[in-house]
Amino acid sequence: MPALEQWRYRNKLEYSFGESDDGSELTLGFHARGRWDLTVDADDCHLASEAGNEARNAVREWGRAEAIPAWDRREQRGVLRNLAVREGRRTGQIQTRLVTAKARFPRPPVDLHTIVEDSAGGTDGPTGVLGEERLREELCGLKLEISHGAFFQTNTEMAERLYAVAAEYAGLSSRELVFDLYCGIGTIGLTMAGQAGEVWGLEIVPEAIEDAERNARANGIENVHFLAGNARTGVRPLVEKAGKPDVVVVDPPRAGLSQKIVRRVLECEAQKIVYVSCNPTTLAPNAAQLTEAGYKLARVRPVDMFPQTPHIECVALFEKHE
Repeated sequence: MPALEQWRYRNKLEYSFGESDDGSELTLGFHARGRWDLTVDADDCHLASEAGNEARNAVREWGRAEAIPAWDRREQRGVLRNLAVREGRRTGQIQTRLVTAKARFPRPPVDLHTIVEDSAGGTDGPTGVLGEERLREELCGLKLEISHGAFFQTNTEMAERLYAVAAEYAGLSSRELVFDLYCGIGTIGLTMAGQAGEVWGLEIVPEAIEDAERNARANGIENVHFLAGNARTGVRPLVEKAGKPDVVVVDPPRAGLSQKIVRRVLECEAQKIVYVSCNPTTLAPNAAQLTEAGYKLARVRPVDMFPQTPHIECVALFEKHE
C-alpha cells in the first residue's frame, strides 16, 4: 500500500541542539550520520510541514537571542539538549517540547519543558506545562488527545490506512471479543470497537492508558476497556478477567514479540491474530513461531508509512487451523 504523500508527512520530529563549526552560533537540527558531536542545522526539513519547520526555527531564534548554549555531551556543560515538535494534522495544532539541562534561563516559547539531570543524555525527566499539555488529533472519525510520552503513529494519513487493513484482516461481525495488546492510546481498539462485541486493551505505559480511557469517553465508546500492564505478565490475568478472545491484535515495538509473549498469545487460543509490525525482520521469526504452533500465515500487506526511508510497516493475518 503506497504512501499518500512522499514529503512533509511526519507529525513528529525530534531535533538536537549544537553549535556551528566555529562555535559562534546555536544550531538546531539532526546529528550528522554516525556522529554525536556534530549537528546539521535545519531550516527546512522536507519531512516536516511548513508549520512544524516554523515552530522549530522560532525556538532556535529564541535560543540565539537569549545566548543560551547547547549542551556539550563531551564537556558535560551547557543547557539546550533537544526539541520535539508534534503536529495535529487534522486539527492544525503544533506542540513543542524543549529538553534542557537544569539551569536558569528566560521562559521558552514552547508548550512543554523537560529537565534532564542525567549527563548521559536521553529526553526523559520531569516535564512542566507552559502551553498545551496534550496534542489533539482526529483519526478514523475519532477525536483523540495524546500525552507527550504516549506513542502515536508518525504518519497520520497512513495510520488510517494501516488500521483499515488491520480491521479488514480482523473481519469482525459485531460479536467478537478482541484483545488489543500494546494498545498505546487505544487507537486500534477504538477504531475496531464499532465492529466488535467487546475490546480489551493492554499497555505498559500508564499515561497512554489514561489517554485511551479519556478518548473512549470523549467518543462515547462504551464497549472498550483498558488495563495498564506488561504483555508478558498481563495476558493471563486479562484472560481470567475477560475470557478467551476471538481475535488478538498485537502492535509491538521494533523488537517484536519475545518467545514468552508469543506463548502468552498462543494461550489465548484466538481464531485470528492480527500482527501490526514496524519491522519485518522481527515479524519473520514471530511468524515462524506462530505457524509452528498451529496457525496459518494467511495474508501479509506492507504499508509505506515512512517514505524516503528503508523502513516499512506490515500487517499480517494468522488464522488458527481447525
